Amino acid sequence: MPFEGHTPGPPGGKAHPQVIPGTRHSKPRRFRLLWFLLTAPFALLASVYLGDLLLSSDRVPRGVTAAGVPIGGMKLSDAEDRLRADVTPRATQPVSVTLGDEGGEIDPTAAGLSVDWAATVAQAGDQPLNPITRITSLFTTREIGVVSTADDAALTAALDQLGAAIAKDPVEGSVRFDGREPVGVNPQNGRQLDVDASQALLKRDWASGSTIDLPILELRPSTTTSDVQAAIDDIASPAVSAPLVIDGDDDAQAVISEDVIVAALSFDVEDGDIVATVDENVVTDAARPQLATSDTPLRNATIDFGASPPAKVPSQDGRRIDYDATFADLMDALTSSDERDIAAVYVDEPATFTTAELDALGPVEVIGEFQTSGFSGDSGVNIRRAAGAIDGVVVAPGETFSLNGATNPRNAANGYVEAGIILDGRPDSGVGGGVSQVATTLFNAAYFAGMELVEHQEHSYYISRYPAGREATVFGDVIDVKFRNDGTTPVQIQTVWTSGSVTVRLVGIKRYEVSSAQSPRSAPTSPRTITIPDGESCSASGGAPGFTITDTRTLTDIATGETRTESHTVRYDPIPKVVCGG
Repeated sequence: MPFEGHTPGPPGGKAHPQVIPGTRHSKPRRFRLLWFLLTAPFALLASVYLGDLLLSSDRVPRGVTAAGVPIGGMKLSDAEDRLRADVTPRATQPVSVTLGDEGGEIDPTAAGLSVDWAATVAQAGDQPLNPITRITSLFTTREIGVVSTADDAALTAALDQLGAAIAKDPVEGSVRFDGREPVGVNPQNGRQLDVDASQALLKRDWASGSTIDLPILELRPSTTTSDVQAAIDDIASPAVSAPLVIDGDDDAQAVISEDVIVAALSFDVEDGDIVATVDENVVTDAARPQLATSDTPLRNATIDFGASPPAKVPSQDGRRIDYDATFADLMDALTSSDERDIAAVYVDEPATFTTAELDALGPVEVIGEFQTSGFSGDSGVNIRRAAGAIDGVVVAPGETFSLNGATNPRNAANGYVEAGIILDGRPDSGVGGGVSQVATTLFNAAYFAGMELVEHQEHSYYISRYPAGREATVFGDVIDVKFRNDGTTPVQIQTVWTSGSVTVRLVGIKRYEVSSAQSPRSAPTSPRTITIPDGESCSASGGAPGFTITDTRTLTDIATGETRTESHTVRYDPIPKVVCGG
């Protein structure tokens, strides 16, 4: 008997399931409906996204601004036109900038700043593919600045000028003294304009029309406050904690006070460290007078020209404090907590020119002497003045004597008067006239004393009262007579003046036998004639021919017998013939 829900099968015994009306394929339909509900929004969004991407493919990404000008969503060409229209009026206006607390301006024209319009739009980039980015661009903005060209040198120069107003070097830590009290000087930061970053920032934002804050670099010192405190604790405070004592020979002692130590001590920075330095000269100056009695001065054998007659002074070996060696460990002594005594270090200094060597040279005597005569009264005044100026001068070994140096200025304020001179071959007058006679006399005394003849110049015209080829003149600071004492002992210049002559002697120890020889006069030249108009001051002269002559000095070394010669050739101009009264 059939039961509910089952129908009999066909013959043969096979059974078939019964299909209930209204229930076939119900599960697939529900799945498709669910799938549609889930995917439809995404498909819609995808369609919108693709459509938006296609529509904006030739446009600037949304939300983009350049120099504050909104160009997002615009076609590229329209964006460029919009930029030109909005930014061009600003392009010649000064750009306001700030540097910390300071303000300033940049002239864009002088700096060569200009906008590359196409490159500015291009830097906005391609359309973003990220859906989230595209959605957020509807609500946000993105400033891209401008792409600029510039005269980099001019822009850098302008920034350097602005930066100078705020530039400040860092201050390194140090130590100073308030009286005897060490005081720390803490380090301080410096600052300077970051020129490279400022240049890049200006190229991007100068056209925005807004004030640009330029970046400042902080410059840090290499030292710290702890370094300063260490310098006080380890060096400054111990150094001035008590006097420094220097012990010399023969119970001599120098006490270096804290005030002297303060004056000598200084602090500097080397390789990032605070370094203390002691000026040994300051300490030496304080110690030397206190220890002077323990020194024996060095004295080479010499001649005392203050005695009458001049006398030889024996040599004396010296012994002195070597302050460089004494203060080799000065800083250690100053910073020591228990030992503040230093032993003076002495060095011996044997005389380099001994009494025996001086005695071997011979007696003190006149080693060179010369006399000239024949001068007028007014010239005699000047000759006496110049001779008195050089009388008694001692020329030390190796020293060079200058007649101008000893007698200038030869003017009325210095006791010289107007006297006769030779000017262009004619008699004339001038203050100091006649001093050339002292020059010639001194030159010949040095010549026969065997001195090294450093500088002299003859008169242009020969003057008969002087030896031809062996005379000298002076003029202002231009023409001088100089000789050098190249011996080992000093020489003294002595002069004697009378109303008719002047004598110059060099006194010392004779080294050479000296002789002089002149060649015959040669190459004569005839004088020219000068006619002086009637009424003008005139001294007639018959003139004299010019000529050439050579003087030879022969020096024979008394100690060795060696001989040498020195020759000097002089060409005298002819003395013009002067005709008075036309």
